[in-house]
Amino acid sequence: MKRLLNTLYVTSTNRYLSLDGENVVILEEQQEIGRVPLHNLEGIVTFGYTGASPALMGACAKRNIDLSFMSGNGRFLARVSGEVRGNVTLRKEQYRISEQKKESMKIARNFITGKVYNAKWVLERAARDYPLRLDAKKLKEKSAFMSENLKSIRECEMAETLLGLEGESASLYFSVFDELILQQKEEFFFNGRNKRPPLDNVNAMLSFAYTLLTGMCASALEAVGLDPYVGFFHTDRPGRVSLALDLMEELRSVMADRFVLTLINKKIIDASGFARKESGAVIMEDETRKQFLTHWQNKKKEAITHPFLAEKIEWGLVPFAQAMLLARYIRGDIDEYPPFLWK
Repeated sequence: MKRLLNTLYVTSTNRYLSLDGENVVILEEQQEIGRVPLHNLEGIVTFGYTGASPALMGACAKRNIDLSFMSGNGRFLARVSGEVRGNVTLRKEQYRISEQKKESMKIARNFITGKVYNAKWVLERAARDYPLRLDAKKLKEKSAFMSENLKSIRECEMAETLLGLEGESASLYFSVFDELILQQKEEFFFNGRNKRPPLDNVNAMLSFAYTLLTGMCASALEAVGLDPYVGFFHTDRPGRVSLALDLMEELRSVMADRFVLTLINKKIIDASGFARKESGAVIMEDETRKQFLTHWQNKKKEAITHPFLAEKIEWGLVPFAQAMLLARYIRGDIDEYPPFLWK
């Protein structure tokens, strides 16, 4: 379990939550392994199907503590909210901001700042770690262009301009993405981003990783009471989790892209696990998809130090930390939404 920004995260799937006086008690196989005073908490997020006692649910509702239930894979299941605060005022403010272009831009700019900054540092780190195996000069040139774009993004006032800067930066990044593939080059190559459907092994893996990450972001937003369908950078569209896509932007390169590169470069996945359809679409076969998911779950358990909070958390909790920070900004608790800036 992990406490973060007054929220208790119970990440093991076999733990049951109960109430003892003014404390939430965490049980594993009917043995107490921890307890936290309720007055210290704003929210509880539990992963798995073991559940929580009705007494605890009632106590959380009475004290306006959001209790969110996730599947073991991080899919949002349900939330118990209190009568007074609930999440009505938070969502109303989210909707209000989404209708105000100037206010939306303040958040959208920071999402894209995080995206470009992190993509830039993926290139910088690769050039530093493999100077003899990569064209380090080429990577640094692209990184320098992205640094210039970052300056323009921070000053940007128009949505159309921001979209153009984001697109140009993504194009610079993906123009050298193939350089980062160091192993299995005959079977794993990247000639550009393609989707719906992916047309090669690398794009098939990227698309699957982005789908998983989008799901994590949507669940994180639901857990803090935000509407994942109403975004600030991605426009609203029926059935599209626009805010989850917004939040995912800053995490794409560091959580999804680097993960895919690791699977290829460490030869964890090979080309035998892919199939090409008559349409030209390339898909992962079932066994490879299971292997991908196993390593994804393990990756989520790896610890990092959050750059803004300066706390050690698991990679899998990064979307939840960012969702909480976004909710705090929308509520007016902090002056600016801090994007996740990895280095």
